[in-house]
Amino acid sequence: MDTRLPAPLRPGDTIAVTAPSSGVAPPLWPRLDVAVAHLRRRGFEVIEGVCLRDRDDHHVSASKAARADELMALLVDPDVAAVVPPWGGETGIDLLPYLDFDLLAECDPCWYVGFSDTTTTMLPLTLRSGWSTLHGLNLMDTPYAPAPGLLHWLDVATSEGGELTQTAATHRRAGGWDDYAADPEVDEMTLTEPTGWSLLAGTSATFAGPLVGGCIEVLSPLAGTPFADVPGWARAQADPPIVLLEAAEGNAFEIARALHGMRLAGWFDRCAGVLIGRTPAPDGPTLTQHGAVRDALGDLDVPVVLDVDFGHQQPMMPLVLGAGTRVEVAGDVQRITQDLTR
Repeated sequence: MDTRLPAPLRPGDTIAVTAPSSGVAPPLWPRLDVAVAHLRRRGFEVIEGVCLRDRDDHHVSASKAARADELMALLVDPDVAAVVPPWGGETGIDLLPYLDFDLLAECDPCWYVGFSDTTTTMLPLTLRSGWSTLHGLNLMDTPYAPAPGLLHWLDVATSEGGELTQTAATHRRAGGWDDYAADPEVDEMTLTEPTGWSLLAGTSATFAGPLVGGCIEVLSPLAGTPFADVPGWARAQADPPIVLLEAAEGNAFEIARALHGMRLAGWFDRCAGVLIGRTPAPDGPTLTQHGAVRDALGDLDVPVVLDVDFGHQQPMMPLVLGAGTRVEVAGDVQRITQDLTR
């Protein structure tokens, strides 16, 4: 099916906040309030779901049935223009049997924004329901100003269409995250380490296609299931897709195994290229994260770009999954252009 873009976000639109995976514990409620206030200052109405503010020490915000029911209700609500989880989590996979992707295919799409474990539900929403989704900063990170060359996810979601170009960041965060409990109003990223993209092979590459993918650790268990039929989706596209993947925390051996498994499941059989996000995940004793990618994908006959600005290390480039995408890497030219023409 054709992938459909949501309508542009406009002032007065309603943004819903729910936690399909991990909820927000009381010490971090002040940061949640700051993020919600940021959206309201931008002119949006914000509603909070029941599955959001944790009062118990648990890894999910509510039962799987409650989380699935709330997510479905918000996604199909024509008065909700965007659904933005506070962050990802660990076991969003348990929602998948409870979500009605056929019904969602009949509904007009709204923006569904996030990364990490949220891509567990974002991927089948694109593959099975035909929705473009927005791989970018989640709600708790929304107050941050974007790094030079990058857009804010709200810049993308409010775009009236046409082409949007972002260029590679020059610096990244050294590691870890800001302490939201100690400083709930932090809105500037600490980017101190030089960074840049590189190619696994060759010195330059330009390639294009619809974008698909997400977090390696949560999507690799889905490879070969009906919820992650990337090979079938790729065959149905007019142009071979670009596969976007990033490691959250798995060591290099775990990532190598996951990438091999995705390759065996056919994820790269018909693709125009692969984007690998910059990662803080650890190397192994005899294998680096770059080595893990080389081990699994080094002999692919398509470009593989390393250390692209998305994933679990700031800054993050917001990218629309399902949208036509052009990647250019040649010397000082490192940029991604997406066509959001409706």
